[in-house]
Amino acid sequence: MREPSAIKAVSAGGGVAAVIVAAGRGERAGQADGPKQYRHIGGRAILARTLETFLTHPRIARVVVVVHADDRLLLEKAVGDHLARITIVTGGRTRQESVRLGLVALDDTIPDKVLIHDAVRPFADRDLIDRVIDVVSSGQGALPALPVADTLKRESRDGTIGETVPRMGLHAAQTPQGFPFRPILDAHEKAHQAGRDDFTDDAAIAEWARLPVRIVAGSPDNVKLTWARDIVMADQRLNGARLSFPDIRTGNGYDVHAFEPGDHVTLCGVAIPHDRKLSGHSDADVGLHALTDALLATCSAGDIGTHFPPSDPQWKGAASRLFVEHAARIVRARGGRIANADITLICEAPRVGPHREAMTAALSDMLGITAERISIKATTNEKLGFVGRQEGIAAIATASVVYPGEVPE
Repeated sequence: MREPSAIKAVSAGGGVAAVIVAAGRGERAGQADGPKQYRHIGGRAILARTLETFLTHPRIARVVVVVHADDRLLLEKAVGDHLARITIVTGGRTRQESVRLGLVALDDTIPDKVLIHDAVRPFADRDLIDRVIDVVSSGQGALPALPVADTLKRESRDGTIGETVPRMGLHAAQTPQGFPFRPILDAHEKAHQAGRDDFTDDAAIAEWARLPVRIVAGSPDNVKLTWARDIVMADQRLNGARLSFPDIRTGNGYDVHAFEPGDHVTLCGVAIPHDRKLSGHSDADVGLHALTDALLATCSAGDIGTHFPPSDPQWKGAASRLFVEHAARIVRARGGRIANADITLICEAPRVGPHREAMTAALSDMLGITAERISIKATTNEKLGFVGRQEGIAAIATASVVYPGEVPE
């Protein structure tokens, strides 16, 4: 029954081939983010990492990937440039059936040896693969395994311990499992024709078909990513192993407004009694205008005039906190997290110090960050220039925002 639907990658016969089983649904890891073999660890799909190990191994001539019928687009997106180097086969209802279909797809080239590997074991290394290949012969398979270290208990029907199982000679099986090609294909075909679909791995089918399988040393790193927490831990492992360049961006803003007759100025959202006010289309809050530009600069979103042109009458007399809150929403819509805001007010008067706490509280509310991430400073211009002549107030603002991803190389 040699009937798989496959896209063939041309290869000569003989040598070593690999069948990567990636047709499972991965229910135990949850389905919110799709089948687990397509989820990302260390910035790449699990399946892509697994495939790369086998495609770059110098002793492996051909790789077959068995996928679910619904996952062809997921596969293409995950493996990218590797697509032209693999044979794609649509899997069956069970893992056992998917393996059989993968083996059938190799029957046109007839390799000498075949490795069968779970897609969700992305940490199999070259040494492990070599150990398996070296042991496989025309009459013998190879199973990588680790001796069981934990004490084993058999549970009774009532939930109590029925007995302690001696662990001497017990091993935890891994993949890739290696076999002579023709005998393992025949064993799968025989099991299929007999209606047997209850084997949990390929070594069990080989055992049933009386094909000897020798145990070789497995690898403690060669873990199977079964549960959601396994994927999280694998991601942390890979992220911790690589040099990270977080995408932290800094934006600057500068603004200045002249004085005109009035009875108060608004600085950083706080009204301060004064013998004059600042001239502007809105409330002329020079500190918040500079901060708005600084925030927009972190994601190349223009400046305050782009979003709130002075020619638009709706902004006449508007509270400048509206501008800051708008800029903060743009930053967050692009995945940014505001790390800190720093504002320097440059003026001879009024005094800023008595109002710093109120300004900090106002900015904390606008930006949604804690007071310890906000700095408000004031300085004079030493009686120099327009600020020194008390003709107006200037402000310089700096904002730091952390965005998703890393700085490009």
